[in-house]
Amino acid sequence: MEQLKHECGVAMIRLMKPLAYYQRKYGTWMYGLNKLYLMMEKQHNRGQEGAGLACVKLEANPGEEYMFRERALGAGAITEIFTAVQGKFKDVSPELLHDADYAQRCLPFAGEIYMGHLRYSTTGKSGLSYVHPFLRRNNWRAKNLALCGNFNMTNVDEIFEQITAEGQHPRIYSDTYIMLEQVGHRLDREVERLYQQYKQEGLEGMDITHAIEEHIDLSNVIRSSSKDWDGGYVICGLTGSGESFAMRDPWGIRPAFWYMDDEIMVLASERPVIQTTLDVPVDSVHELLPGQALLMSKAGKMRLVQVNKAKNVKPCSFERIYFSRGSDVDIYRERKMLGEKLVDPILKAVDYDLEHTVFSFIPNTAEVAFYGLLEGFDNYLNQLKIKEIEALGHTPDHEELEKILSMRIRSEKVAIKDIKLRTFIAEGNSRNDLAAHVYDITYGSLVPYVDNLVVIDDSIVRGTTLKQSIIKILDRLHPKKIVIVSSSPQVRYPDYYGIDMAKMSEFIAFKAAIELLRERGMCDVIEQAYKKSKAQVGLPKEQMVNYVKEIYAPFSDEEISVKMVELLTPKGIQAKVEIVYQTREGLREACPKHLGDWYFSGDYPTPGGVRLLNQAFIDYIEQVYQF
Repeated sequence: MEQLKHECGVAMIRLMKPLAYYQRKYGTWMYGLNKLYLMMEKQHNRGQEGAGLACVKLEANPGEEYMFRERALGAGAITEIFTAVQGKFKDVSPELLHDADYAQRCLPFAGEIYMGHLRYSTTGKSGLSYVHPFLRRNNWRAKNLALCGNFNMTNVDEIFEQITAEGQHPRIYSDTYIMLEQVGHRLDREVERLYQQYKQEGLEGMDITHAIEEHIDLSNVIRSSSKDWDGGYVICGLTGSGESFAMRDPWGIRPAFWYMDDEIMVLASERPVIQTTLDVPVDSVHELLPGQALLMSKAGKMRLVQVNKAKNVKPCSFERIYFSRGSDVDIYRERKMLGEKLVDPILKAVDYDLEHTVFSFIPNTAEVAFYGLLEGFDNYLNQLKIKEIEALGHTPDHEELEKILSMRIRSEKVAIKDIKLRTFIAEGNSRNDLAAHVYDITYGSLVPYVDNLVVIDDSIVRGTTLKQSIIKILDRLHPKKIVIVSSSPQVRYPDYYGIDMAKMSEFIAFKAAIELLRERGMCDVIEQAYKKSKAQVGLPKEQMVNYVKEIYAPFSDEEISVKMVELLTPKGIQAKVEIVYQTREGLREACPKHLGDWYFSGDYPTPGGVRLLNQAFIDYIEQVYQF
């Protein structure tokens, strides 16, 4: 319903054979390039603001380019960058284009190592200069670095102060550039260490270069670079000499998966991307573990290294609820269970009147949860039928059986995503009117003034689409009651690890709690939470406490939901409106391995998250109140 932006998807490929091998077996030396395209398109859900790719040739003569990059902005960026790459071959004769040895020697992007990135900005920074991969150039091949990632850092200011104190001077103040400089600096040190070692051993010229490239240890580089990082990340990198790596944050917040055989090694942000692209079974695809790095040497040797100790592991549950594609075998099952867990509260909301209740979903990310919801109600109805038959006390006749067995769950496709709201209309009232028509309805799908309408969505964060569009358009069907269902719990706190929701004012749950405190004469709760938060400014982030929890503490989930309905229901709505949320217990049962629920619970996995929440709460209060 409300599109949340999420920072990024990654894809890496390392070919294990010469390009001529793929030309013979698959009819093209572009096998790796084509697979990268598929992997990026299959992750298009993760980034539609920009895309980029990088490529490294393992063998190149001095004076010849060996590291290539292409980037573009916009929803069509994937097509644009691959079209640009193909455009570099347009003047090559068909004979030469099918000559893998010629391509490997002479053509750009004809390499053995590829890295792709899809961007969703959560920082508000835009432009081609912010599109990954980022490059750090040097005359020493081993010191060249391309970096991309799916990440948000919570302590950029601390890291910036740290590296500038060491004498570094990053060109741009952003987490990506700073990380590039950190890893690049450590890479320089590693190369210089090896240079001095082999020089003392008597090596000279290209012999030193080859020795460095054959023995460089990226585990030291990324371990020392990342030791102070606070945030959620999967970082991928290539060096000009043919080393590559991918590493995951020690809290396991952001996901990554890999597969390897004797032809190819691939890594991606989502498991089914690899399964589909390479047609391999789920058991062959492995998850990169928290704090773990996958390292590929120039010679093609892979090793897994625990570069950072896993700590307070909390994989992001929103990956399971919303961001990742539902084609993953586990995510599909989990989303169905999220729907199934909502049966009891929905029954209560419709007063157990299933005969006069129609079920539907908000297209289209909630569709899988909707199937689980229907399954849950089918099971409930079957149990109800058994009880009614048993309650008869005699062998039922045909008419009695038919009456009982004819009870069914009514489901319809009520809401239809009709248009994508464009911003060319700037005037307020006109924009609101346009927003009201983002969704259309299927007329005649329920009995006016008689039926309840239950509509499930995956999350309700800001509530703006509900207020501007959904409730208004559903009310045109004249249901007796509209029940809006969220398959995830109430979103109460900002995220600082890659989701575009960082201000307290964005959360309808927070607004509802503040309004309840005002109405009940409990503004002292707001003041005390503010003063406690203000008092810890300047403390080490490890000592900070989440005092925003005190804003919610006086109220039940149901009380906050009722107030949210008041705030979100537009004037003139005839139907009674109710909002039903998933419980945190239901979320844990459905997604037992993904306990990262800080946006619901306020329990941040890293100290940096608490520090940023503390400041966000202070900023909100100081804009609204004068304590």
